[in-house]
Amino acid sequence: MALPSEDLESSGEKIRRRNNNSSVAYSVEDRETQWTSWLIPLFVVANIAMFVVEMYVNNCPKHVKNRGFVPIDERKCVARFLGRFSFQPLRENPLFGPSSSTLEKLGALNWTKVVQQHQEWRLVSCMWLHAGIIHLLANMLSLIFIGIRLEQHFGFVRIGTIYLLSGFGGSILSSLFIQNYISVGASGALFGLLGAMLSELITNWTIYTNKIAALLTLLVIVAINLAVGILPHVDNFAHIGGFLTGFLLGFVLLPHPQFGWIDRQNLPEGVRVKSKYKAYQYVFWVLSLILLIAGFTVGLVMLFRGVNGYDRCHWCRYLSCVPTSRWNCDES
Repeated sequence: MALPSEDLESSGEKIRRRNNNSSVAYSVEDRETQWTSWLIPLFVVANIAMFVVEMYVNNCPKHVKNRGFVPIDERKCVARFLGRFSFQPLRENPLFGPSSSTLEKLGALNWTKVVQQHQEWRLVSCMWLHAGIIHLLANMLSLIFIGIRLEQHFGFVRIGTIYLLSGFGGSILSSLFIQNYISVGASGALFGLLGAMLSELITNWTIYTNKIAALLTLLVIVAINLAVGILPHVDNFAHIGGFLTGFLLGFVLLPHPQFGWIDRQNLPEGVRVKSKYKAYQYVFWVLSLILLIAGFTVGLVMLFRGVNGYDRCHWCRYLSCVPTSRWNCDES
């Protein structure tokens, strides 16, 4: 993400040059106040702790040993030296993690349990579970790389809100379409942070240098990650739902005030600003808030009425999995 500090400094210098003969002293607003990042590291620790709990509850040696109907070769846990923390056989879970029954027990997203058994808490709990150590490492490295930087610039309240609501939005969209198997992971929340980075760049467009390069970089990163989602067993609906939620929240929570707004009383009369935000930022704010409220409302109503998203959008199945000669997309 491009930094706005250089552009602000150049803007301040231009104002100084225009007012060289003026005796009025004023300071340039510091938009880049650095916050100490603690919430994102706490989220990382929480996810790792939950994975340890998953493996403890899973207890592969005990449960695999009792499967008398399974061939002996398929009853061997991976990394058996870890004892009850060893991983399920790779044929069952190639990501080096617990069984699906363990994930379901601990709060994985499951349409039947959410809608028919009224376990709505799974829309949130699934964000803190991971299918395996590879899944966990990929998500946590991404969270550290993206989240800490955002929290330093915008604070824990706004970034924490975007992270949690994006994960929730991803769970809603996932539940509308993925109804025959479970889903876990923080990917929806991570895509929400990517979406917020994109909308933040757009709504604060005028304060950035190298804005085209930053925009193209973000779009390429998002496109690559969404493209990975068309592989089987990847919940791309959680990615899309999280991204859209974060994108809209970025317009609501991350607009920068106009240059000089905070120190407007110290600025010369001719360069004072009358409004905290620019007109287009207010337009983005209102439209995004309306779309967010409408999206969550419609999504939740459809979900708890038992609507299957594929009945309303037949081609949407290709957003999550594209069948090829190498794999199929059978949801069962």
